[in-house]
Amino acid sequence: MDKTWWKEAVVYQVYPRSFMDSDGDGIGDLKGILMRLDYLQELGVDVIWLSPVYQSPNDDNGYDISDYRSIMTEFGTMSDFDRLLKAVHERGMKIMMDLVVNHTSDEHSWFKESRSSKDNPKRDYYIWRPGKNGKEPNNWESIFKGSAWKYDEATDEYYLHLFSKKQPDLNWEHPELREEIYSMMKWWLDKGVDGFRMDVINFLSKDQRYLDGDVRYGKQHGDGSPFFMNGPRIHEFLQEINQRVLSGYNLITVGEMPGVSPDEAQLFTGKERGELHMVFQFEHMDLGGGPEGKWSNKKWELSDLKRILSKWQIGLEEDGWNSLYWNNHDQPRIVSRFGDDGKYRVESAKMLAVCLHMLQGTPYIYQGEELGMTNVCFERIDEYRDIETLNSYEELVNSCGWTEERMLEAIYARSRDNARTPVQWNDSRNAGFTAGTPWIGVNSNYPEINAEKAYNDPNSIFHFYKKLIQLRKKHEIIVYGRYELLWPDDEQIFAYTRTLDEEKLLVLCNFKDYEASYSIPEGLNTMSATLLIGNYEQLPIEEISVKPLRPFECRVYQLK
Repeated sequence: MDKTWWKEAVVYQVYPRSFMDSDGDGIGDLKGILMRLDYLQELGVDVIWLSPVYQSPNDDNGYDISDYRSIMTEFGTMSDFDRLLKAVHERGMKIMMDLVVNHTSDEHSWFKESRSSKDNPKRDYYIWRPGKNGKEPNNWESIFKGSAWKYDEATDEYYLHLFSKKQPDLNWEHPELREEIYSMMKWWLDKGVDGFRMDVINFLSKDQRYLDGDVRYGKQHGDGSPFFMNGPRIHEFLQEINQRVLSGYNLITVGEMPGVSPDEAQLFTGKERGELHMVFQFEHMDLGGGPEGKWSNKKWELSDLKRILSKWQIGLEEDGWNSLYWNNHDQPRIVSRFGDDGKYRVESAKMLAVCLHMLQGTPYIYQGEELGMTNVCFERIDEYRDIETLNSYEELVNSCGWTEERMLEAIYARSRDNARTPVQWNDSRNAGFTAGTPWIGVNSNYPEINAEKAYNDPNSIFHFYKKLIQLRKKHEIIVYGRYELLWPDDEQIFAYTRTLDEEKLLVLCNFKDYEASYSIPEGLNTMSATLLIGNYEQLPIEEISVKPLRPFECRVYQLK
């Protein structure tokens, strides 16, 4: 297997709006990130992924960009960005930017020109279609609910917006539009950024027939995903991006790709394909989904989680590469979802970290994950800020008959705002995030869960993550070893081995709040095993094969 720096790296995602506020306006900013760089350096991460910091009216918290070459006013200035980039590099870390090129804001100058007339040179920068039989061009549903089309009176046509009405989709069929994007990407790379996380990048190529999608579960709108996910020209577009831009730099690239399979991901990430280094897939995050997607919030089984992660481990083992994540700005807090955010919060957070970081792939840590931050339960819907959450509440409660209680329970479990409450730095007012009024409420458990307290506790989740990162840098087997699942049908223990040459690791993770008995498989020699890391006090080696795993216990053994 080819050895490269981005396979060996650990990435830390910063959601700037909620990370650290330097000026008291209640909104995190670039100077705030600069204030906390020593913390990230201490943790040991290699790459900082910045969620969008570009100029934006913030309809979708920065994923609606109005100017790709300017910094959002609330975040600071381009000079602030340059200082941050320099400081990151001085500490031996890198910055990966969020690249959002499936859509822009409707306040972008391109869109203002595009909607001004059908004859404008930038008209075809976006996707315009006439209505059909007095209705939208097709029946596609927006990711954020409602129709994916918005009527514009000025030219008597509809524009496509797979997300918010203020996020019109770009038309990648138009060569001049692509040239504009390539120029912008080079501008940032020449400034010194070290890579791109590419937002919904497999949405770029749309099936030009714009056919209706299937209507299911009594919905008003159809599922258009077969016509805009992994579309007919997607590999052509990504190879062109690589040839025209990426191949000239030593970068890290990851593409967010809903609905992609391991076989498709291998095409996107194969080393001879000239596309991307890795993808973000959502299959494990979609566990518990139902007719209303994540809001259905159904029960999930550990065997399903193991099956999905194992499928991806094996599918990209020979060619391609996995990204490993539990959390990001679009997902609830993992300790609340797959762990126990009460009695066993510390133990289960450490167990989940081991389970993920010992897999093959590049691990991603989302801000606050290393502290064991939990989901939040705001009492009223008006305390939430996420457009997806608010739109879903409006549709499901006011149009589909859900009770407010049922919807709030789903929001407590699955809302994106669970990840977006401010980072809990200390036990002072507003968790040390801001001297002002935070843009979204702080989780009330910050006096107990905060970075200052974790830093001063050698047994904290923070120091556990720090040790995991150090182990990754010390043991090549964690990065490059072959994966093999043990006990696929066990609903309590997630166990697997990693093998590199003569070396082997045994990873044991108990996903329940009670003891789990097990038997070491034949062929695994545990007589001279070494415990690399665990979340309880170490057991004598002779008890490895007979002592049950304690609640949410994890152990990683190095076998000879």
